[in-house]
Amino acid sequence: MWGAILGDIVGSRFEHVNYRKKDFPLFSSVSRFTDDTLMTLAVAKALCRCGRGTDEELRDETIRCMRIMGAKYPFAGWGQRFAIWLRSENPQPYFSYGNGAAMRVSSVGEYARSEEEVKRLSRIVTDVSHNHPEGLKGAECTAMCVYLAKNGADKGDICRRVAAEYYPEVVNLSPAELLKTYTFDASCQGSVPQAIACFLNADSFEDTLRNAISIGGDSDTIAAIAGGIAEAYFGIPEYMIEMAKRYLDDDLVLLAENIERDMR
Repeated sequence: MWGAILGDIVGSRFEHVNYRKKDFPLFSSVSRFTDDTLMTLAVAKALCRCGRGTDEELRDETIRCMRIMGAKYPFAGWGQRFAIWLRSENPQPYFSYGNGAAMRVSSVGEYARSEEEVKRLSRIVTDVSHNHPEGLKGAECTAMCVYLAKNGADKGDICRRVAAEYYPEVVNLSPAELLKTYTFDASCQGSVPQAIACFLNADSFEDTLRNAISIGGDSDTIAAIAGGIAEAYFGIPEYMIEMAKRYLDDDLVLLAENIERDMR
């Protein structure tokens, strides 16, 4: 969870002004949390409350938690279609394959107790809005990477699983090449494998975020996706979590700390 939040905060100032190098300060006065952080927390909160309940209970709680965040933080950088979804009286999935499906599911991989549960929970929390096959695939792939990393898989194992079951192209992607050619792409199929490559080619949590920023594109979301996986694999230095909290308001810090406690 904190990995996705940190990726969002670090990437926030580069989303519309890409910086294709790795030599930048991680935090600045213009860094902020965005919808990526809010939806990461919403999904994690729903899992803590209803993750062991029925599919319908988790679905309804996911929608409720998302709508609460949308109402409380209306200017967090929501995508146009998702903003309409949040304000709807009866939100329905709208066949999206946007990478918003993947940036919010790191907690699924943290919470799940089996690969089968990763797939089930990922589908439930994603299908509420992003029910396109590519949206569902991007979310499941991200959550599965987190689950595998949490349970001791090495990078080679994770790469082989991603290539075999989700994105074959990941074996040929590297940040060094992507920063030369990659362009903005907010679809799952155009950003999830790139985010995973940023993790696979990193030697630390921080290096993962620097890779994610350096390739350009949808920087905050790519860094959120990569950061969620990197947290499960590398862990996060405590000082970085404390820095992230400085960018959140008191309610969000309390929510994140409560989720962290309940996830243990």
